[in-house]
Amino acid sequence: METDTLDRPVEITPAAMEERIVRYGELVPCRTAFIDAHTPGSDKKENFTIIGGGVSESADQHVHIQLPHGFNIGAAGQPPLCRNSLHSHRTAEVFFVLSGRWRFFWGRWGTAGEVVLEEGDIFNIPTGIFRGFENIGDDYGMIMAILGGDDAGGGVIWAPQVIEDARDHGLVLGDNGKLYDTKKGEALPDGVGPMPLLTDSELAAFPEPGAEDVIPRHVARYWDLVALAGGTPARVIGAEAKLRDRPGFEVDLVTRASSGEEMQAHARPSVLMPLRGYWRVGWPGGSVVLNPGDTMSVPENLPHSAVPSMTGEAALYRVVGTDDPAGATWTG
Repeated sequence: METDTLDRPVEITPAAMEERIVRYGELVPCRTAFIDAHTPGSDKKENFTIIGGGVSESADQHVHIQLPHGFNIGAAGQPPLCRNSLHSHRTAEVFFVLSGRWRFFWGRWGTAGEVVLEEGDIFNIPTGIFRGFENIGDDYGMIMAILGGDDAGGGVIWAPQVIEDARDHGLVLGDNGKLYDTKKGEALPDGVGPMPLLTDSELAAFPEPGAEDVIPRHVARYWDLVALAGGTPARVIGAEAKLRDRPGFEVDLVTRASSGEEMQAHARPSVLMPLRGYWRVGWPGGSVVLNPGDTMSVPENLPHSAVPSMTGEAALYRVVGTDDPAGATWTG
């Protein structure tokens, strides 16, 4: 993780910093973010866009922080047995489990492979494969997402059956990437056609890797990362990290054992996302406490520190953009 020691610290007031914090309890959900919002089994999910525009297809999506970071931060909240339908992205999609128990599955029909993730586990899903996920826990669960690039690759690529199922339940996706709800009397505008289904030849280009190929290279378990974060933060995603990838950002796991009062700064905006415990983030001129599920955008070149503010288990994920292109992560 690139850091810089600066002779002239950036100044920011506590009030200005608070505007860069999205509290978990203040997240604004969108229940019509994607084409499967009316499809039974997927119609109770909530989508959150925290930093950047994300890939929502709905004009109703609320964006909490518009500032570009080189990546997007979002979240998905779902009750038990609710699933997110099969889709693909052109840039990285990284999830970590904030709460609940989740099954991720992939492939044209979702049968090529699967993995179950527990709280704190992280999955750097390869680009270019269809993927979906469902909450298999007993309570409402939340997963946090990091999407590569400021524009997140221009949207979502849906498996053909998802578009067909959605049409049967009143939602039509235009070739402009926008959703139209026929149940509300909406129709495709003049000059906008329906999103074309992928052809057989296009579908053949989507890989079907098995679990034995994906899990070792793309999944990191929380307790393994905690063990690695004994003195310094665990490098989770990066060129020399646990998951060796360069998707346009780097991810570290910081624990109590690897935190410290010494301030550091990054040449790009960084994002702090507490998973366990309460964290006090300090900078010249102020400090603030973050709770699990909060998201904080730290300005570039601002010296800051993050340390647990109470006893007990404490861990947070830190994300910083890089100069690497937000390109493919599946190499076969």
